[in-house]
Amino acid sequence: MLKHVPNILTVIRILLIPVIVVFIFIGNYTLAFVFFTISGITDIADGCIARKFNLISNFGKLMDPLADKLTQIATLASLVFTNIIPIWILLIVFLKEFIMICGASFLYGKDVVVYSRWYGKLATVLFYIAIVISLLLKQFNLNGIWQNLDLGLYTLALVATIFSLIMYVRDLYQKGFIDKQDLNKEVTVDKKEKKKK
Repeated sequence: MLKHVPNILTVIRILLIPVIVVFIFIGNYTLAFVFFTISGITDIADGCIARKFNLISNFGKLMDPLADKLTQIATLASLVFTNIIPIWILLIVFLKEFIMICGASFLYGKDVVVYSRWYGKLATVLFYIAIVISLLLKQFNLNGIWQNLDLGLYTLALVATIFSLIMYVRDLYQKGFIDKQDLNKEVTVDKKEKKKK
């Protein structure tokens, strides 16, 4: 039974997404904060349990970061649609995740499982903190020096997100999952075609 606990926690985190979204849309930011915090705790718990008892599985490697991404994007989208944060934050995150999904689809045919690294987790943690601050600012209607605190955290989170994307691409290239010879061939073909013209 213990071996299924990390995966069960991951599934619970996915099931909490619509709950968080609904509470944001109806303006109950306290309960949105509570369930978002529970989601974060399950994220930490399933990772700790999986590593401590050596219960890491391919399902967990895929679904754990997917649950993070779904929670993050759904919550950010809800905050955008309720005019709590600007849309450019969501657009940058969505673009990064789209690139990651394309990369994951490419690697699927090579039987490569890409799992979360520390820099990806750092970006996720920063987004979690920024979202929590947004919910608290909205709930307690905080202004003054607190007003742009969440935007500062979102900026840091976006920097970490872009950095993680660069690191993933670099890592895949260095390990040979992106075929260096094919890239060189494409460049050579392009050059020959240009000379003929």
